[in-house]
Amino acid sequence: MAVQPSSGPVAATQPGSNLPEYSVGELSRALKRTVEDQFGRVRVRGEVSGCKLHSSGHCYLNLKDQDAVLAAVCWRGTVGRLALRPEDGMEVICTGRITTFAPQSKYQLVIDAIELAGEGALLKLLEDRRKKLAAEGLFDAERKRKLPYLPAVIGVITSPTGAVIRDILHRLDDRFPRHVLIWPVPVQGEGAAEKIAAAIAGFNRIEPGGAVPRPDVLIVARGGGSLEDLWAFNEEVVVRAAAASTIPLISAVGHETDTTLIDFASDRRAPTPTAAAEMAVPVRAELLERLMALEQRLVGCARRQVTDRQVRLADLARALPRPRQAIEESAQRLDAWAERLANAARVLVADRSRRVAHAAAAVPRPEATLMTARRIAATAFARLRPELVARRIEDGRSRTGDAAGRLLAAARRAVTQARQRAEALGGLLDSYSYERVLERGFVLVRDAKGAPVTAAAEAKPGARLSLRFHDGDVAAQVTGEGAVPRPGRKTPPNGRQGSLL
Repeated sequence: MAVQPSSGPVAATQPGSNLPEYSVGELSRALKRTVEDQFGRVRVRGEVSGCKLHSSGHCYLNLKDQDAVLAAVCWRGTVGRLALRPEDGMEVICTGRITTFAPQSKYQLVIDAIELAGEGALLKLLEDRRKKLAAEGLFDAERKRKLPYLPAVIGVITSPTGAVIRDILHRLDDRFPRHVLIWPVPVQGEGAAEKIAAAIAGFNRIEPGGAVPRPDVLIVARGGGSLEDLWAFNEEVVVRAAAASTIPLISAVGHETDTTLIDFASDRRAPTPTAAAEMAVPVRAELLERLMALEQRLVGCARRQVTDRQVRLADLARALPRPRQAIEESAQRLDAWAERLANAARVLVADRSRRVAHAAAAVPRPEATLMTARRIAATAFARLRPELVARRIEDGRSRTGDAAGRLLAAARRAVTQARQRAEALGGLLDSYSYERVLERGFVLVRDAKGAPVTAAAEAKPGARLSLRFHDGDVAAQVTGEGAVPRPGRKTPPNGRQGSLL
C-alpha cells in the first residue's frame, strides 16, 4: 500500500518526479504508525531462542521457525505477571503487538502474555525435568522419611485466602486439634515457586525450643487447576527445597488425578488437602477408643493374673502339711535320733577301748628295747679297729691343715687389697683438701670466732681476722671504710661468696 506522511513539511521532489522526499525520522515514524495500526494485537507461535533477562528487568528473546526470525521484548512490568518463564527451545504462543525500533531499523513483538504451544509441549517439558531430577536421586525411596504419629506442631504452606486452608483446619479440628503454623504464599503466577521454596526452607530453619515452635510435619497444599495453574509446583526450586527438607513433608497439590513434581520429592503424597490433614494426625476419638480398649485388656489381664495366682496359692497351700503335724513328726524323729545317739556313744566308747588294749599289747617293753640296743652297740664297737680310727683322725687333720693355709692366704690378700684401696682414697681426699688450694697462693680468712669469712661485706672496719697460709697463720685487722665492690663483678643474690672448698 502507499504510505503517506500524516504531518510535517511538504516533501521536496526531484524535477520530473512526483515521489515525495522523506527524512529518516519521518519515514521511521510513518512506518511505526502503519505497522502498529495494521497489527495492533497478534498471536505469534514460534520457538524461543536467545532468551536474555536484562539487568533492567526487561526480557529480550527471538521467536523463530523454519522460515524467519522475529525479535521480541517483554517489559519489566509484564515479566512479573507471566504465568510461564520462557526458556530457549520452548515452543510458545506469544500475545502482544507489533512495533518498530527505529535505532536498529527493525520491527519487534512487544509481548503481553506467553503460553506453551499446546499441552503436549508442556508435558514434554515436565517429563524432561522429571527425568533430570530423578537422575540426581531426588525421588529415591531411601530419602523418604516416616511421618510422626502425633505431631505437636503442623506447618502449612498454602494460600491464606483459599478454601484449602479452611478445609485443612476444619479436618484437623475434627480429627485431632493440633497447633498449626501457616506460612502464606501465592500458589500460582510469577514468583510463586520461589516463595513456596522459601517457605519450606524457612520452616526448616526454625530452631527447636525457640520462641516459634518448630513444626513436626509440613503440608504443602493447593486446590485443583489446569497444568499451567499448578506449574509452580513443577519448578526445580520447589522440588529441590522439598527434597532438602529435614522435616517430613506431605504434598497435597490439586485433585487426586493431578500429579506434580513435588509429589515425587515429598515424603508422602495426599490426593487432596483434606487427605493430607488425615495423614498428619490420627482420629482422636479412635485413639481414645483404642486406649480404652487397651486399658480394659490390661485390667482384665491383671485380674486374670491375680486370679491365677490365688488359685495356685490355694493349691500349694493344700499340698503343704499342717504346722502342728509337722512339729509333732519332727519331735518324734528328734526323740528317735537322741536314743540312737546315746546307744551309738556307748558302742563307740567300747570299740575305742578294745582298740587301745590291742595296741598296748602290741607295744614292746622298754627294758627289752634297751637290751637290744645295747647288744647292737657292743657289736658295732667290736667291729671298730684302732688302726682304722687312727687313719680317719689323720685324714681329718690333713684336710684341716690345707683349709687353714687357704684361709690364711685369702685373709692376707684381702688385707693387701684393703690397704691399697685406703691409700688410694687417702690420696684422693688429700687432693680435695683446702690445704692444696692454699699451696697455690690462696688464703683462708677466719673471723675472731674461727668462722670462715667468704664475702668482703663481712669484714667490718676494725674487725680482727686470722689469715691462714699454706705454711702458717697470721693475725690481721681490717682498716679502711668497708668493702669496695670489684668492677664488673656481680654480687651473689644472697650477698655471700661461694665456698672455696
